[in-house]
Amino acid sequence: MSDHELAAQFFDAAIGLLRRVRDEEAETVRAAGTLLADTVAAGGRLFAFGAGHSSLPAQDLVYRAGGLALMNLLPAPGLVGVDVRPATLGSALERVDGLASVLLDTSPLRAGDALVIISLSGRNTLPVEMALHARALGVKVIGVTSVAYAAQTKPRNPSGTFLKDHCDVVLDSKIAVGDAELTLDGVPAPFAPASTVVTSALLQAVMATAAGSLADRGIEPPLLRSGNVDGGHDWNRRVFEEYGDRIFHQH
Repeated sequence: MSDHELAAQFFDAAIGLLRRVRDEEAETVRAAGTLLADTVAAGGRLFAFGAGHSSLPAQDLVYRAGGLALMNLLPAPGLVGVDVRPATLGSALERVDGLASVLLDTSPLRAGDALVIISLSGRNTLPVEMALHARALGVKVIGVTSVAYAAQTKPRNPSGTFLKDHCDVVLDSKIAVGDAELTLDGVPAPFAPASTVVTSALLQAVMATAAGSLADRGIEPPLLRSGNVDGGHDWNRRVFEEYGDRIFHQH
């Protein structure tokens, strides 16, 4: 099989998954967007968290052109990204009991806020404990995960549950267990993961829904503009001044 054919197969797989989440997750996307809009309208703050590669869609929501300025990355040193050394340390930290509670207790998160937790498998201690503890604090939780893992794998945390069991809204990315879309004779492992593409698209759909929901209520969505267009910096400065007490990534 040619390189071109493999590339086309991956694009087709990603497009197929995007169509599935568009059609099958329409109601949960609406619910998640409405939850975020409710939080903003009530004076709450927005946070996102993902560990390892699941941090990439979370980072994609924060301080970006066309995004909600109020979305903050939950502080989690050594977890948000794959820059920790060795890289395997990040995976190990996801299985440490009690770590999520420490992260939340030392974060700005408080009752009335909303937290997006991204975990493809949703089976490790960190995302499950984080959802449990956040809701106990009075925080609304949106989980982004692949529900297939709950049917095909066992939980890897003391509660024996999955992230999806502890959320106010669950967005199912539809990603197959193992997160690899392609196989090829002579290649011993599946390859070409699509979870980042699909999860980012799901969450941007949620952000769009939240912005529309706020506009429907007569509230101007606190959106950022690109600093690379004329007037962008002045626009963003106004947004930061108006919502500065709810934006933590500028300090």
